[in-house]
Amino acid sequence: PVHVLLVGEAPGPRGADKSGVPFFGDAAGLHLYRVLERMGAVVLPETTRTFPWDGAQFALAGLRPTAYGVALGNAFDRCPTDDGVRFRAPTRTELEGDENVTRLAHELTQLCARGLQGVVTMGRVATKTLDGVLTRFPMPTLARGAVPHPSAQGLLSMAPERGKGARMLDLQETWMAQCEAQIVQAGFVRVTPPEQT
Repeated sequence: PVHVLLVGEAPGPRGADKSGVPFFGDAAGLHLYRVLERMGAVVLPETTRTFPWDGAQFALAGLRPTAYGVALGNAFDRCPTDDGVRFRAPTRTELEGDENVTRLAHELTQLCARGLQGVVTMGRVATKTLDGVLTRFPMPTLARGAVPHPSAQGLLSMAPERGKGARMLDLQETWMAQCEAQIVQAGFVRVTPPEQT
């Protein structure tokens, strides 16, 4: 069963684009996976504690997280680049195009069949994109939550006075608490992993 879907913007060039798993190996994903692990929603391979948090190295070592009750996805399903090297943000045309919107609606429909209760978006791009999808393909029973993107820029955006004098560790902890609250509010039900039963 999947109770909550977490949606980011797009696979990062060093993390998810290499690991093949949303946020897994992305710098911003470390805080998200800590939250999910703390909630019992994800089990990370033990070696991720000794490896650098890097998607390419995780892929080479065959490391993947195991999710329980949650799924992770992106508003845009591939690492956006114009030249195959430099990362850029996905364009509104890419995000709002029929192909992408239909993909997201299809994923939501499939997850609803598996018990999806709610969606938590991370960042303005993911929120705006998902709002557009749900306008075109209404799913009124889905709970909705949103948190800032877990990147340094996203964390600073939630700090008073644009982060002047804010400590990054404090912002990360605040974000993690907000994220956990939104996941619970969206309908997360703790699932006992098979090896713990």
